[in-house]
Amino acid sequence: MTVTRRQALTALAASATASTLIAPGAPARAAVQTGRPAPDFSATDSKGVQHTLAAYRGKTVVLEWTNHECPYTVKHYATGNMQALQAAATGSGAVWLTVVSSRPGEQGHVEADEADRLTATRKAGPSAVLLDPKGRLGRLYEASTTPHMFVVDRAGTLIYMGAIDDRPTASHSSVKGARNYVREALDAAAAGRPVAVASTRPYGCSVKY
Repeated sequence: MTVTRRQALTALAASATASTLIAPGAPARAAVQTGRPAPDFSATDSKGVQHTLAAYRGKTVVLEWTNHECPYTVKHYATGNMQALQAAATGSGAVWLTVVSSRPGEQGHVEADEADRLTATRKAGPSAVLLDPKGRLGRLYEASTTPHMFVVDRAGTLIYMGAIDDRPTASHSSVKGARNYVREALDAAAAGRPVAVASTRPYGCSVKY
C-alpha cells in the first residue's frame, strides 16, 4: 500500500499527540552532573533511621556504593584504605553514607544485622549504612559500580563523582601510591576551592540491581 506524504504527516502528528497525552507536562529527568545540586533522597539505614540529603545541608556528604563480596570493594577494605578515608572525612565533620543497592538474592545484598556486623568486623566508620534493596537511590544517582563515589558540598552541590582513585584494578598492592580522587575532593571542599578533577569513570563490579 502506498502512503502519501499527507498521510505520513498526519500519522506523525497523531503519534506526537499520543506521546504528549501519556505524561502531560512530565519533565525529563536530567542526568546527574557535577556542579549542579545533588538529587535529594530519603533512605533508611541499618538502624531503621531515615536519612535525607536535605537534612545534611551545611555539611559535606560522601556517598559510597558498596558490595562486600566485590573484589574491588574488598581491595579498599582489606587494605584499610576505605576505613582511613572514612575516618578522615567524618573526623573533619563530613557525613559518610555507605549505600547497599544489591537486590535480594544478588551478590552483596545484606539485611540490617549483617550490614552492622560487616561495619564492625571491617572496623569501618561510615556515619550510616543505607539499605537500598529496590535500587531507588542507586538509580537516582546512576550508580554503576562498587565502589562508586559521590561528594556533595555544604551547599548541596555535587562536586565529585566517579572512581575512588586512579588504579582500576582489584590488586591490593595498587592502593599504595594511587591518586585518591575522593580525598582530593574532600580537601578542596574543606578549603573552599574548586575540585581539580570533578568526574572520573568509576571502576569495580556492576551494581546488582
